[in-house]
Amino acid sequence: DFGGVKLTGDNKTGAGDGDDEQIKIDLEAVDPSVKSIDIAVTIYKAAERNQNFGMVSKSFCRIVDDATGTELARLDLQEDVSVERAMIMGSVYRSADGTEWKFRATGQGYEDQEKLSKNYGVAV
Repeated sequence: DFGGVKLTGDNKTGAGDGDDEQIKIDLEAVDPSVKSIDIAVTIYKAAERNQNFGMVSKSFCRIVDDATGTELARLDLQEDVSVERAMIMGSVYRSADGTEWKFRATGQGYEDQEKLSKNYGVAV
């Protein structure tokens, strides 16, 4: 748990239907200094297994209100992400005046996890 952000698990096989992984965000518990939470997704051992997102069927990111179960936003990946092995699916961010949270679907692909991490200044 990172100040209101919690990953519930990691599906390394892609088996099963529905939401393989979930990131639960308690927006009220997020530190006020945090302006944006970017949602990154990678394929487990993608280079080793020679896989990319173009090979992943039904890949999506969605925002669901946990209290009501209502889907608020969704991004479905298309097949044109055929070389990417890492992806920024979207961002949950504060409005300019800081009074509300919003979601921006991004779908920004990266060749691999190292390039994504380097872009964000994170050591892997």
